[in-house]
Amino acid sequence: MIIMVVLTAALIVAGIVAFYLTKATLIDRKRAQAEADARKLLGDAQEEAEKRKKESLLEAKEEIYKLKAELDQQVREGKKDLGTTERRLAQKEDSLDRRESAVLSREKESERRAQAIAGREGMVRALEEKYDALVTSELHNLERVAGMTSEEAKKQLLKNLEVEAMHEGTMAIKRIEDEAHAVAQREARKIIAQAIQRCAAEHVVESSVSVVDLPNEEMKGRIIGREGRNIRALEQATGVDLIVDDTPGAIILSGFDPLRREVARMALQQLLDDGRIHPARIEEVVDKARADLQGRIFQEGEAAAFEIGVHDFHPEILKMLGRLKYRTSYGQNVLHHSTEVAYLAGIMAAECRADSRVATRAGLVHDIGKAIDREIEGTHIQLGVELLRRFGESPEVIHAMECHHFDVEFRTLEAVLVQAADAVSAARPGARRESLESYVKRLEKLEALAESFSGVAKAFALQAGREIRVIVESSKVSDEETLWLTKDITKKIENELKYPGQVKITVIREVRVVDYAK
Repeated sequence: MIIMVVLTAALIVAGIVAFYLTKATLIDRKRAQAEADARKLLGDAQEEAEKRKKESLLEAKEEIYKLKAELDQQVREGKKDLGTTERRLAQKEDSLDRRESAVLSREKESERRAQAIAGREGMVRALEEKYDALVTSELHNLERVAGMTSEEAKKQLLKNLEVEAMHEGTMAIKRIEDEAHAVAQREARKIIAQAIQRCAAEHVVESSVSVVDLPNEEMKGRIIGREGRNIRALEQATGVDLIVDDTPGAIILSGFDPLRREVARMALQQLLDDGRIHPARIEEVVDKARADLQGRIFQEGEAAAFEIGVHDFHPEILKMLGRLKYRTSYGQNVLHHSTEVAYLAGIMAAECRADSRVATRAGLVHDIGKAIDREIEGTHIQLGVELLRRFGESPEVIHAMECHHFDVEFRTLEAVLVQAADAVSAARPGARRESLESYVKRLEKLEALAESFSGVAKAFALQAGREIRVIVESSKVSDEETLWLTKDITKKIENELKYPGQVKITVIREVRVVDYAK
């Protein structure tokens, strides 16, 4: 048993030894093979390196040859450019030599000419002295022949030039004014026509009487009363004359104060409605009519302001506006006239792109001073300005209001438009009337004013004094002087006359030559 174990162990050891010996032999063989392969690879690598080295040397030699060829080409081209540059420099040197010769020639020529000019200057100075002596001699001869000195001749020449310049200036002024007038009149007519077309105002001339209708003829007796006591009480309480005549069914109230006349009309109408007519009742009704009229006055002013679209007037201004309803100017109702002016001024301001609000307000209050001018001393413009300032109106509105009679110089376009609207409203046919006596006197004064100028032969007032034609003597007034004469007449009319609207001045000059064939 032990022997078997030993044999087995021996066999195992022998097997292990044989295995290791076999493995060592295989390893030696692989090592020898690897060394052979390595030697072979090393030989191949050396051969490849030698081959690569030879190729690199060939490429380097080719590159060196190519660079050398390019350098040789550049050297040849540089030599060629250098030759060209040398030729150009030689040509420039030749050109500079020629220019230098030309400059020297010109310098010599300039010196020669300068010498010649110096000689001529001496000759010219001698000739100038000779001519100055001749001019002086001839001037003395001319003064002796003409009978005037040179200063007098200069004055005469300046006078002739002044006359000629005045003539040309007059013609230029006339041409410019004609062109400006044509354009201005065309635009003004367009704006005013549009304003008037859009403003529908009543054209009614008021009188100084009022008529009260009676229900029957018996009421005339009751109004007169016993021995006329009722009519006397009514006239004494109202300050108005009652005219009871043969006019059927009517009594006429006559008075120049529209407020008193309105109080009398209201009181009489209330007495007729009530039927109780006696002195005590008359005084009571008249007092009540006065109180009612004050409330109606404020309502009239408020309605006028509302009509034109202005709602922020002071109550006292509205009250004064209402009083204008009972005031007339040449028969024209002042409140209606004021609303019409406000409409026209506002529309024209809108067309001209001005401040229509200022123009409208100023147009409505432009105659507000007439509401108190019979009670307080001063013109209606002065009173109106004080009134508007007292109640906080703006300076623009006050300025536009105070300029409408040319008392103040215009500073704004709105002021000009208010004046124009006032003239349009007052000058339209049927707007105003005046007494025959004052009308005739105004026309006579207009003609006399025009005839007061030198050279005027006759003057005629036409179109109710809105135009005056002046005939001048052709022997005393020239064509150019007619222009200045027209301006002088215009200025004198503006300064010395008061007139509604505007006055057209036409100066006529004509030459008539008469001869007889015998």
